[in-house]
Amino acid sequence: MKFDTRPKGKLVYTRPYSPAWGEMDALGHINNSRYFVWCEQSRIDWLDSMGESGYLSGKSDTGPVVINAACTYHRQVVYPADLEIRVYAGEAGRSSFVTRYEIVDTESGTVHCTGAAKIVWIDYTAERSIPLPDNIRAAVED
Repeated sequence: MKFDTRPKGKLVYTRPYSPAWGEMDALGHINNSRYFVWCEQSRIDWLDSMGESGYLSGKSDTGPVVINAACTYHRQVVYPADLEIRVYAGEAGRSSFVTRYEIVDTESGTVHCTGAAKIVWIDYTAERSIPLPDNIRAAVED
């Protein structure tokens, strides 16, 4: 199954990022696994900016779970680089929504990567999906 990673939805968060030297692999470019980490951290920062960070410290019985994630690599990132990670959100269901990502070179505008993740809001104790919190729904719906 192909997961559509093209950016669409509402731009909800941007984050500047400069990769560290240690994120390169033996081939001299940024290791492919780092792109997922950058998207994840941007998603967490966005949720935190809306007051949805209790799940990170175990202080909430509910929160997000990624059920599917994908990344399409367009151009390699070579150190040093100044990037912007853009988070788009939309396609809200009862308990889920899709986030999409762009990793863009801030100087040239080159899109290095597009990605996506489907997020489901769950009750951690019951291990069941629950309706999206109102503030999340409002943020992702147009």
